Amino acid sequence: MAADSEPESEVFEITDFTTASEWERFISRVEEVLNDWKLIGVSSGKPLEKGVYTTETWEEKSDEIAFADFRFSVTHHYLVQESSEKEAKEELVEDALPVAMQDLLCMNNDFPPRAHCLVRWYGLREFVVIAPGANNDAILSESKCNLLLSSVSIALGNTGCQVPVFVQIHHKWRRMYVGECQGPGVRTDFEMVHLRKVPSQYTHLSGLLDIFKSKIGCPLTPLPPISISIRLTYVLQDWQQYFWPQQPPDIDALVGGEVGGLEFGKLPFGACEDPISELHLATTWPHLTEGIIVDNDVYSDLDPLQAPQWSVRVRKTDNPQCLLSDFVTEFFKLCRRKESTDEILGRSAFEEEGRDADISHALLKLTEPAPVPIHKLSVTNMVHTAKKKIRKHRGIDESPLNNEVLNTILLCLFPDAADKLTDGSEARTSTSTGSLSPPDNEDYNLYIQFKSAPSDSLTYKLALCLCMINFYHGGVKGVAHLWQEFVLEMRFRWENNIFIPGLASGAPDLRCCLLHQKLQMLNCCIERKKARDEGKKVNSDRASGDTGKPESSKESDKEKGEVGKSWESWSDSEEEFFECLSDTEDLKANGQEGGKKGIAKDGSKETLALKPEGRLHQHGNLTLLHPGDPLYVPITQEPAPMTEDLLEEQSEVLAKLGTSAEGAHLRARMQSACLLSDMESFKAANPGCCLEDFVRWYSPRDYIEEETVNEKGEIVIKGELSARMKIPSNMWVEAWETAKPIPARRQRRLFDDTREAEKVLHYLAVQKPADLARHLLPCVIHAAVLKVKEEESIEDISSVKKIIKQIITHSSKVLRFPNPEDKKLEEIIGQIMSVEATIARARSLKAKFGIEKCDQEEERKDLERFVNSFLEQPEVTVIGAGRGPAGTIIHKLFVNAQRIAAMMPLEDELKRSGSMDEKRLNSGTAADFPPPAGREVILRTTIPRPAPYSKALPQRMYSVLTKEDFRLAGAFSSDTTFF
Repeated sequence: MAADSEPESEVFEITDFTTASEWERFISRVEEVLNDWKLIGVSSGKPLEKGVYTTETWEEKSDEIAFADFRFSVTHHYLVQESSEKEAKEELVEDALPVAMQDLLCMNNDFPPRAHCLVRWYGLREFVVIAPGANNDAILSESKCNLLLSSVSIALGNTGCQVPVFVQIHHKWRRMYVGECQGPGVRTDFEMVHLRKVPSQYTHLSGLLDIFKSKIGCPLTPLPPISISIRLTYVLQDWQQYFWPQQPPDIDALVGGEVGGLEFGKLPFGACEDPISELHLATTWPHLTEGIIVDNDVYSDLDPLQAPQWSVRVRKTDNPQCLLSDFVTEFFKLCRRKESTDEILGRSAFEEEGRDADISHALLKLTEPAPVPIHKLSVTNMVHTAKKKIRKHRGIDESPLNNEVLNTILLCLFPDAADKLTDGSEARTSTSTGSLSPPDNEDYNLYIQFKSAPSDSLTYKLALCLCMINFYHGGVKGVAHLWQEFVLEMRFRWENNIFIPGLASGAPDLRCCLLHQKLQMLNCCIERKKARDEGKKVNSDRASGDTGKPESSKESDKEKGEVGKSWESWSDSEEEFFECLSDTEDLKANGQEGGKKGIAKDGSKETLALKPEGRLHQHGNLTLLHPGDPLYVPITQEPAPMTEDLLEEQSEVLAKLGTSAEGAHLRARMQSACLLSDMESFKAANPGCCLEDFVRWYSPRDYIEEETVNEKGEIVIKGELSARMKIPSNMWVEAWETAKPIPARRQRRLFDDTREAEKVLHYLAVQKPADLARHLLPCVIHAAVLKVKEEESIEDISSVKKIIKQIITHSSKVLRFPNPEDKKLEEIIGQIMSVEATIARARSLKAKFGIEKCDQEEERKDLERFVNSFLEQPEVTVIGAGRGPAGTIIHKLFVNAQRIAAMMPLEDELKRSGSMDEKRLNSGTAADFPPPAGREVILRTTIPRPAPYSKALPQRMYSVLTKEDFRLAGAFSSDTTFF
C-alpha cells in the first residue's frame, strides 16, 4: 500500500519559458513607442548653422510605459527643421554615422543660452528621455539603473533606432542621465558624474585634459589633437553705485492735498525696486587646441579682456513691485468684495427714514434747497452743505476721506464747481459739449473696443480717482465714501437743472460701459427737464385761461403710481391715454374755436376748422393732396433715450408676448408710441391732411407715384400707398384713425424725464463697491493700456509693441461681455504687468549703461539697440568683446564693483591717479573681475576605439564647475564591429 501511494505524493513543477516576463514586456513597449514616433531606421543630417538651438523651435511629445507596477514617462525632444529633413532623406549615405555622433563634434552651437540641459551638455538636436512617473520614486539602485540601460540597449538594437535614448536616475534635482546611441557597427555611451565637492586638480584645464585622456584610453601615440572650448562666466551683483531712477510717489504730498486735480486723473508707472538683479558676463574661447593656452593651478592665460567672444545676459528680479500693476490689481480685488456701501459706512445716512426707507426719499431730504443763492455757492459746496446732516450721525473724524482730499477729487471730477455760475447753461457750454468733441485718434477710440468711456469723460476720471483712493486713501471705505459723495452730487445737479460735465450730449452711447450710459441718461433728463421748465414758463405767460396748475404737474398727478418703461407709453385704455388732452379750455386758450370730436360708429365725421399748431417749417414744394395747402414739417417729440439694460428689458418683455395674433398686435402697439405722437403732431400742423400726406413725409418709399396720361393727353402723376400700407387693420391705419390733432408741446411725454432720472439716481445709490469696480474696470484697463503705450513710445521697444497689440486684441474680446470671467481679466492684468516690468528693465539698463550721458549720436543708438536686445534675447553678443563700446562699459561696471568690494572709492582714486587709472582700466588685470562663477569646458577629439584598427569615432566631454557643484558629462564612442 505504501508503494502504491508514493507516486501520488510526488509534485512536478512545469515552467513555461515561452511566457514573456515583465522585463521583456517593458522592452517590447519601448520598441512600440519608438515605432509609433517613427524613430526607427537610419538617420542623417547636415551640420547645424550657428545659433539654431536658440532661434529655432523645440518641440516634444510624451507617452507612458510601465515596468510591472512602476510607471515611466517617455519624452521625445527634437528641433523642428522641415527643410533639413527633406534634404537629409534625399542624401542618405550608407554606413554614415548617426546624426547624434556628428553633433558631438559640431562647434556651431556650443553653450546655447536657452535649451534642455542635455542639449547644452552634448550638443544634440534630437533625443528621447525615459524618466520615472510623477508619482514614482527616483531610481537609486545601481542594479535597477543597469537593468533599464540594458533594456534601452536591446530596444535600440531590435528597432535600429539611431536616436540617443537616456534614462534619468537618482533624484530629479540632480539631473543625472545615462544613455546610449547605436549605429551601424558603432555605439556611443553617455555617462555622467555629479559631485558637490571637486578635487582641486580638476578645477583647471590641465586636470580635465588628464581625465579625458584617461577615459578615452587612446591606443595611438602620439594622441590626436584635442579641440577645446572654454567659457568663463562672471556675475555682477553689486549695483549700489547706480541709483534706481524710479522715484516712489510722495504719499505725504497726496495726503496733504498738494496734488492738483490733474494728478488725480493720472496713473503712476514704473518699478519701485530695481527690476535687474544681476548681470552675467560670459567670456568664451571657442576654438583652442592643446598647447596653445596654459591653465593650471599655478598660472592661467584665460584673461577675460583677451577672450575673443563676449556675451551678456541679465537676471531679472522675480515679480518686481510696479506701481501701475499694483493700482490695477488692487482695484480688481474690489470686484470680489461682498459688502454694500451701507455695511461699509454704516446706515447713519439713511436711518432717519427707517431701515427699509427708499434711498431716493433719503437723498431728497438731504438735498433740501439751500438758503444761499446758487450764484454765491459752488456746486460742490452745496453738496457738502447737505452732507453735514450725515456727519451729525457719523463724526467727521470717522470719515475715510478728509476734506482736503475729497475737495481735490471733486474739483477734478467737477471743474465747473469752482466757478461762480449764475445758471447751469454756462456749465453745459463750457464743460459738456465743448470739450468732448471726439478727436480722430486711435488711442482715443480705444473705449469703443474696450466698452469703457472716452478718456476725457467724467466716467473715465471717476475710475482713475477711485483707483487712487482705493490704493492710497482708505481702500474700500474711501471708495464707498467718494461714491456716496458722487451720488449726492448727481442728485443735486438733477434737482437744480445743472448739467453734468464731462459727458457728450445726446442719447446714451451704447458703445460705452453701462455706468457711463446711466450718467448720460441723467444728463438727458436734466436737459429735457430744463427745456420743459423754460417752455412751461413761456406757455404760462401766453395762456389766458390757465387753471393755475402747470401742465407738467397735471401729467405728474396722472402718472403718479405708474410703474413701467418709457416705451410702454401706449396705454391699453385710450381714454386714460388721452385724458390729459380732454380739457377744451386749454384748446380755447390757444385761440381755437373747437377741435376734432372723434369718429362716429357709422363712419360719419364731424370736423371743425382747426388752427394749425406746432409747425417747424414748410416741406419743400409738397402740398396736401386734398386741400392743396403747403405741407409743413411738424415739431415732434424726440424718441426716448435708452440704456442697454432698458433695451434688454424691453426685448425680454416683447419676447414674452409670444407669436400669437394678440401678442403680435400688442407688441406693435407698444412699439408705435413714437409713431402715434408724430401723427398727432402732423395733424396739428396740417389741418385737413390724410394718411397719404403723412406717409409722403414720414415714409416716402411707402407712397408710390406713377405717370399716367388723362383723356386730354396730359401727363398726370397719380400716387397710392404701398401694398403693406393697404393691409386691412394694419397698425399705421389704426394709429392714424386714433390720432388727434395735438401739437407736441401738449402731448403726453414719450420720455418721462422725472421718472427716468429717479430710476438712474436709485440705480447709482444702490451700487456696491464691487459692482462699481466691475463697471469701471474696463476704464481702468483702458487707462492702463494708454499709459503703457505712452511710456513705450519713449523707449521704442519692438517686443513691447507686439505685446500691447495682443493686450488690446485680448481685452477687446473679453470686455465686450457684460460679466467677463475673472480668470480672463487676470490674464489681461498679467500682460500689463509684464509690459510695465519690461519697460522698467529697459530704463534700468539704460541708466546703468549711461546712455543718457553718451554724447555721440551713433554710439548712443548702438548702445540703445544693445540694451533693447536684452529684452528680446536670452543672451546678447557684445560686438568687439572687451574692446568695443559696450564691452568697455561692462568692464568699468565690474571694476567699480570690485573697488566697492575692496572699500576703495573709485572717484577719489581717479582724482588722484588721473590717466594711470584709465590705463589700468584699458589693460585689465585679474583684480578687475571677481573669480568666475562658472567654468565650462568642452573637450573633443576623434580617435579609433577600442583598438588601433577600429573606426575613428567622435569623443566628447563637457565639464561645468560652479560654487554649488561639479559635473562631468561624457560621450564616448566605440567601434562594435570587431569588439
